[in-house]
Amino acid sequence: MDSTGQEASVIKDSAVASAAAFAEVARSLFLADSVEQTLARAVDLSVLTIEACEFAGAFLLEKDTVTTPVCTAPIVAEVDALQLRTGEGPCLDAIAHKLTFYSDELGADPRWPDFGPEAAARGMRSLLALPMAANGTLGALSLYACYPQAFGVIDRARGLLLASMASFASSAARAHADEERRAENLQAALVTRELIGQAQGILIERERISADQAFHVLRQASQHLNIKLREVAQDLVDTGERPDTGSSVPSSSLRAQKDDHHLTGITGATHAREGLRRNQR
Repeated sequence: MDSTGQEASVIKDSAVASAAAFAEVARSLFLADSVEQTLARAVDLSVLTIEACEFAGAFLLEKDTVTTPVCTAPIVAEVDALQLRTGEGPCLDAIAHKLTFYSDELGADPRWPDFGPEAAARGMRSLLALPMAANGTLGALSLYACYPQAFGVIDRARGLLLASMASFASSAARAHADEERRAENLQAALVTRELIGQAQGILIERERISADQAFHVLRQASQHLNIKLREVAQDLVDTGERPDTGSSVPSSSLRAQKDDHHLTGITGATHAREGLRRNQR
């Protein structure tokens, strides 16, 4: 094999190795169970796969608040906090403009006159901020190095690919978490409905009242005791004791009163019809 063929073989092998490496990175990110775990893996992989990267962290925008949930070292949390305190920095700009921002010498960068010198004083000379903006995820990866002009073209390209994968993986993790939360809420609602039905059944059988009256008793007890309706129903099912409604008149008495009124109405109507027939005679 001539030198040209050997060079082509080396390039091909290198491309295959790179593709395999990024496939493994993607698999690792998309198998994470939560957004925070996804970001934690992203910052760890940044240090492992990007040659110049010595430290890494992540910014996340949630409900108009920027947080820094994960980092690879305490110094990252300290320097990221500087951006939040000074209100300027590459990561904040990456989030705001959804673009990559790179400073190869933070101490002398005129774009961030307050943040840059303070970060350099803490030993951070280079910072690569990569936006994460996909399907509801908005944030940035922050990659740090302790020497100037650290991140070359290849490192920046790898960082951008990693940030893009982390963004999509975070969105997938958030969607999965939202779906699980909806399923849990639905299950809880079904359980609550069944529990209240059981409590109503106990009251209906014991006090000879209607379903509406039984529900009224449960609701009245919930308001009187200042606890959820579900808790009132659970206590009734568990103990069999009638819930305290704060009323001295039991529901059976209310039912009896209602029946008396009903009978009185029937009796009055009967008397009226009999009087009418006598008048007609």
